[in-house]
Amino acid sequence: MSIDPSERPAEPPCDVRELFATRLRAALRTGEDRAPEVPAVRRAYREAACLLSRFDPRRLKLPGEERAVGAAALELVDDCTTLGMPDRAEWALASDVREEALRGLAGPAAARRVLECNLDQLPAGPGPERFALAFLSGSPPATDRMSADELADVLQAVLWLSRVPGMTGLPDTAELQHSLERARLLEPLERLVRRPFQGRDRELAELRRYAGLAAVSGQQPFDAPAGGRLEPVLPLVIHGPDGMGKSTLLAKFVLDGAHGLGDGFPFAYIDFARPTLSLREPVTLIAEAARQLGVQYPAHRAELDALADEAQQVVRSQREGQDRVTQLRQLATTRAVLGRRSSQQFQMLAAGRETDLIRRVADVLVRAVADGKTDPSQPDPPFVIAVDSFEEAQYRGSPVVGRMWAIFRSLQSVYPGLRFIVSGRAPVDHPARATPPLDIELGELAPEAAVDMLMSCGVEDPDMARALADRVGGHPLSLRLAARAATLAGPEPERTRELIRSLPERRREVFRHVDQLLVQGILYDRILGHIADEDVRRLAHPGLVLRVITPEVIKEVLAEPCGLPAATMERARALFDELSRLDMVEPAGPDAVRYRGDVRAIMLRLPGGERAEVMRAVERRAVDYYAARDGLEARAEEIYHRLRLDENPRSVEERWLPGVERYLAGAQQDMTPRAAGLLTARLGGGTPDQVAAGADQEDWERIAAREVEDLLAQGFAQAAFERIGRRRPWTPCSPLHALFAETLGRLGRLAEARAAVAQALGPAERAGCGERHLELLLLSARLAEEAGDRESAGRDLRVAEDVAVGLGQDLEAMGALLAQAQLTAGDGGADLEADEQLAERLRQLPDHVLADQPVLVRAVASQIYELEPGALDHALEVVGLSADDETLDALGAAMRRATLRQPALLGAVMEILNEAAGPTRPEAGGAPSSIAGILRLARDRGTLDELARRLLATPDESGEIVAGVAAAMGVGSTGRPATASRIVQHAPVPGRAPAESGEQ
Repeated sequence: MSIDPSERPAEPPCDVRELFATRLRAALRTGEDRAPEVPAVRRAYREAACLLSRFDPRRLKLPGEERAVGAAALELVDDCTTLGMPDRAEWALASDVREEALRGLAGPAAARRVLECNLDQLPAGPGPERFALAFLSGSPPATDRMSADELADVLQAVLWLSRVPGMTGLPDTAELQHSLERARLLEPLERLVRRPFQGRDRELAELRRYAGLAAVSGQQPFDAPAGGRLEPVLPLVIHGPDGMGKSTLLAKFVLDGAHGLGDGFPFAYIDFARPTLSLREPVTLIAEAARQLGVQYPAHRAELDALADEAQQVVRSQREGQDRVTQLRQLATTRAVLGRRSSQQFQMLAAGRETDLIRRVADVLVRAVADGKTDPSQPDPPFVIAVDSFEEAQYRGSPVVGRMWAIFRSLQSVYPGLRFIVSGRAPVDHPARATPPLDIELGELAPEAAVDMLMSCGVEDPDMARALADRVGGHPLSLRLAARAATLAGPEPERTRELIRSLPERRREVFRHVDQLLVQGILYDRILGHIADEDVRRLAHPGLVLRVITPEVIKEVLAEPCGLPAATMERARALFDELSRLDMVEPAGPDAVRYRGDVRAIMLRLPGGERAEVMRAVERRAVDYYAARDGLEARAEEIYHRLRLDENPRSVEERWLPGVERYLAGAQQDMTPRAAGLLTARLGGGTPDQVAAGADQEDWERIAAREVEDLLAQGFAQAAFERIGRRRPWTPCSPLHALFAETLGRLGRLAEARAAVAQALGPAERAGCGERHLELLLLSARLAEEAGDRESAGRDLRVAEDVAVGLGQDLEAMGALLAQAQLTAGDGGADLEADEQLAERLRQLPDHVLADQPVLVRAVASQIYELEPGALDHALEVVGLSADDETLDALGAAMRRATLRQPALLGAVMEILNEAAGPTRPEAGGAPSSIAGILRLARDRGTLDELARRLLATPDESGEIVAGVAAAMGVGSTGRPATASRIVQHAPVPGRAPAESGEQ
């Protein structure tokens, strides 16, 4: 029997049996379409499979059959999709076929029969089939404390059964969906409390008191007068070393409230370790809080989801604004003249948008809470925002802390019952807060709680648990390790006693931290000692210094220093497979594992012992191994191990490549203070005092410079001044010279600021610090302008241009020229010579060079657009407009002004807007009617630059549209906004201020 090749499927099925069935069906075809009526046998097999999420067609039985006859494969081959692996494929009915089969069942009894005859097809454990059978059997499952996975299965079963004719007694699908969403909301918290909660009753009670919750069941649930509100309180910080259970305590507290143990409360749990949340973007907290509140208050979900979507739009705009600030910092000319002012403006605008958004979220929450009250006189519950993984922002001057503090105050002004709880390693110290926040410091567990934890983790003998706790102490991580080591030692009491004797006796508090490291190290050694394979045991401890282990790394890096010089690739793979099974390692990619972070954090901090030289040998081989390989990840590992070997930071820095930063985040904790200083200077983030104290002078200066920049960006000039005056004298090329003068200028001490710049100029020039010399000249010019000494300012700017030209830095020279042009423009005039030189430079520089500095190119185009009519169009072509909200606001305001002055322009302008917006999807809620809404839609669709080009071609006698495009170009990067008054003077429109930017 031959088979026509045209009848073969384009892609072969992944199961041989399915392929055979398909070919058989093709061979038996007569060429005519099947009749619309489904044959009875095929319908029967459809019904047999319609309540199975997946099935083996060879085993599918019809009601009354003792065993399967195998006909299902042929009957259902056109009705199914294939799931599973090629050697164990399973089938699932297509959704439309399943729907038709469910509706075709004779009733619930028939549904129960087809499901019961295929019980052997049901997977082990819960599943939609077992829940469907429970409903069909008249024993509906209780869903009140189900997990999210179980609720998803219940919902699937209910959706299936709701199609069965005559089926009754099913729960409401909307309520089930809500329960599922709420369970998914609580899943991260549930994971944190899977281990027994031990020994934090006092801290838990303290959290309840902070939130205003009743300490005793039956009391009034919230500590507020009847009909009143909870009083405002400061944020609370839970802090302590890693492994102390901060996250678990936070999760337990929130879960108790979420489950409503007599006194439930609305909450938002924000874990900045999640990839969808960014600690550097506080507005993501607002988006997540609105989303979570929408789950808790379904009646107000549409409003809260809309606010969450709006917050996500603000995230995009703020990223554009932050990119602009970053670009301005890249060149000395833009950094000194525009960068720091722009950075402060960005922080102010970001904080303003965030506080407005959180107030609106709070307004919805107030209404939602009021709607949910059965008694209007009942006081409002607390609203708990629990922020976890806050460590990255906990450094002096962090803009994140300042903006988070502003969010807290704004939310609390609308909802006084806000309770803001932050979890991190250290207390929060920031000049934004007038009063230090409250705090709970987590220490070791009390002795009885330590014993309880050991017993809950598998130590069965209470006396042994007490003896072990007495030696180990109350650190939760140490206790878990001790329980693991005791379990591995076996049931014989003598082995546990020998484990206890191997641990050092506890000493005074001053030695407690060292003792904990030693105890944890000994316990890990005992755990490693139970590895069965001797070769794997040899690798296990030295392998801790490696962040990633692969079979090739075992062969090339680990084997020889660990005494396995003849390891072949085959043996290395076998060792890797054994190492992968250890409970202290986790996957790190295909054919790669890594030790758990808590394991490495402890073992790498231990004092050097007999294995220290072996570990150093491993690291030296790791340097050679990764240095011979290409790619950012390999370079990051090379840098990591060079720093671990305490090589000179300046020589290590020569191996740095842009982009390795993301592979080195968090590596500071594995380093000496000097090495950590380089990483902190490069990566940013918090800098513990011991790291700053041990950093090289050059790295310390960069760390301090970042903190001062952040403080100035938030307007804390006095705090910046207090931070900057340490570890002097500074190196001639230090960024602190310019920042010191900038700080003095912000404090109004202009004469001192100018003197500081003058003092730093000579050493920077003699040391060959061209970029720093240029920055100081530009700063000197700006300070002279602020002091009214325009002659000195102009002289400094001309020298700065010559320095930039001498350095061969075309973009820096263009920046110096821009500063000259803006110096005169500040008086309302124009320096035609500077503008002409600026236009000439813009024409001469290749587009690929200009594309590297979009902000500078936009600023130049905004400056010279009168003199050089094509500058704006050229800039649009090369770098485009920034996509942040301020740009759209400037453009929209100009369009409104132009159409108000010349109503005849309205039709042309609206045509341009509508074409840029494009067709609107029906689900998007219709086309936006405002200029602002259309501009945002054009931005989202990537047509904003084309819109601006068409606007430039619009015949506008007032000049407002061209000036508006120029203003949009120069947002955040020019000394003054572009206005149409620079082109032609017009009388204001009656009844409307010329600069008004309200919605049309």
